[in-house]
Amino acid sequence: MAALTPEAGVLNLLENCAQAKPGDRLLIAYEPPEFGYCDGAVVGLVSRVARGMGLTVATLDVGFNADDPRFTPELLEQIAQADYVLFLARLGDQLRFSEMPPGKPIIVSFALTQELFASSFANGNHHAFLGLKTAANTAIARAQEVRITCPLGTEVTGRPEMNLSPEGDTTILRFPMSIFTPVPAHSFSGRVALRFLTGTGSRYYDAYTVEFDAPVHAQLEQGRLIGFEGDSRDVDRANAQYDRVSRLFGIDRDFVHSWHAGIHPGCGFPGDMRANWWQWGGVAFGNPRILHFHTCGAYAPGEISWNIFDPTVTADGVALWDAGTLRAERLPGGPEILGRHPDVAALFQNPDRNIGLRATG
Repeated sequence: MAALTPEAGVLNLLENCAQAKPGDRLLIAYEPPEFGYCDGAVVGLVSRVARGMGLTVATLDVGFNADDPRFTPELLEQIAQADYVLFLARLGDQLRFSEMPPGKPIIVSFALTQELFASSFANGNHHAFLGLKTAANTAIARAQEVRITCPLGTEVTGRPEMNLSPEGDTTILRFPMSIFTPVPAHSFSGRVALRFLTGTGSRYYDAYTVEFDAPVHAQLEQGRLIGFEGDSRDVDRANAQYDRVSRLFGIDRDFVHSWHAGIHPGCGFPGDMRANWWQWGGVAFGNPRILHFHTCGAYAPGEISWNIFDPTVTADGVALWDAGTLRAERLPGGPEILGRHPDVAALFQNPDRNIGLRATG
């Protein structure tokens, strides 16, 4: 792969994702670094590269509101004046399933730090990963049976019933593109092995993450949580978290909405997830070592996520994910995509295996 630099990562975002052109107006809606989510250097980095491309750049501090994320009048006015909007803020992620202002690209960056912009996560050609997303969608949607397993005992099966129209996914553009379209869970049943429960980045609440002493198995039946199995103390913790969060927001406690796995082998999380669960949840889900369920709430993305590590996902017996490794060459059109993008093909040969598990085993 060519030399990895933060500037090249930003160019990938602006040229290949936003498709920006000289003279265009870019709005960067950012979250200040004191909230502990985004790197303070990233706004300056993106602004500098964008101006070097001939873009006009405006920036707006949108802060962070855990309880009431919304488009303020000032933000809507700034969006109206821009050709492209880039969120370097959780607000874009919080509102990603909402009705976005129409008529222009709105991008949420999951590269949150200068280090991530300099990594293969941001440098991997965006068009290649758009193609891989479509290929994964096709492989899963046409399968008669999809089976999900993991080393801790996950065993889930179902026939996908996917909505591949624009309404079936978020209204924003993701950068980097790191997952396929979420698969509705209503046709899936089985058991899901969990080390912890954590939020989804939709809304934020106290005791955002609950860890278990030993793996807990969530029992899933046709898109409904029907119970937990495991050590009695851990099961009590899991039930208490679901009771509390569902009451807090007045939502369907046992609804399991959808699932997806990561498709970007450059999506690493260099630190320990325990140091910043919020940041981990906003980055690491794009790694193929993680398969992610949206639960607790009859809407995407719900309020509690299930995270399965090193999944094997088979579609009609073909292992598309094999113990946390995406076999891109097994996707329809995958060999051709890798052939057009040798740098991305090389990335699949040397994936980033760091997903924040250094202290959790």
